[in-house]
Amino acid sequence: MKNKAYAVLAALACLLFASSAFADKPVEWQTNFQSAATGIMEEITWFEHYTLWFIIPITLFVLLLLIIVVIKFRESANPVPSKTSHNTAIEVVWTVGPVVILLFLAIPSFQLLTAQLTPPANPDLTLKATGNQWYWSYEYEVGESPLTFDSIMMKEEDRAALGKEDKKEYPRLLAVDNEVVVPVGKTVRVLVTAADVIHAFAMPAFGVKIDAVPGRLNETWFKAEREGLYYGQCSELCGKDHAYMPIAIRVVSQEKYDTWLAAAATNVGDANKALMASIDSAKTVDVAANAAQ
Repeated sequence: MKNKAYAVLAALACLLFASSAFADKPVEWQTNFQSAATGIMEEITWFEHYTLWFIIPITLFVLLLLIIVVIKFRESANPVPSKTSHNTAIEVVWTVGPVVILLFLAIPSFQLLTAQLTPPANPDLTLKATGNQWYWSYEYEVGESPLTFDSIMMKEEDRAALGKEDKKEYPRLLAVDNEVVVPVGKTVRVLVTAADVIHAFAMPAFGVKIDAVPGRLNETWFKAEREGLYYGQCSELCGKDHAYMPIAIRVVSQEKYDTWLAAAATNVGDANKALMASIDSAKTVDVAANAAQ
């Protein structure tokens, strides 16, 4: 009896862990970045930590100077203010110091921007994302007949029909009816544009954010290193329903991607349900195996 209870608790814990690890999304009171799913996002996270080594000491130094000035040179302690107008040593220090600090910030910053904006040659997949008021349209450049579909924020009343009743994995205002599906470990080039007004395609876990401008084709890329379901949003104020333009990208194995792509050619909705079923089945097997240990 006790063993069965432990097994049930282990299964529940594994289900909870699998669910939270599977989807990467914003969380309440989050103050840091989402977990990096690409090499670019790892570099962005490193750069954020790197800049703090400059920002925090400078802030504390300026605060210390202000406190010293307020206390030491207050009117009661220093009734006759100094009339010094020049000090060569101080002027050299406050000119050279910021220049050196900016160089230490600029060099890695430019390297990171170059990596972000320079897609690798010969990407494995090209995807076109078009922003509309207020949803995203996607086009896969595969074969002679591109795969196209719209991705619209899921309504709460459609959860059961879409098989997305798990609110942790498919959160309100972020889940969509049709996710973008890409293979793990492959370079994906994304061509971004808009059909009406300016939008922005942003996926925080991938370190991707680029404007979608009508009449212009912007280019970005990512290479997801972890399987899972990732959420982003339109990041350019584009109208009254700007907040209801989520982006969902599902990263799967090459085998699952190939199966999904073949099925999506005839029916995207059925292909998504089949993909979700295969992923849920794999999770169930993992949970059962963990519970049996």
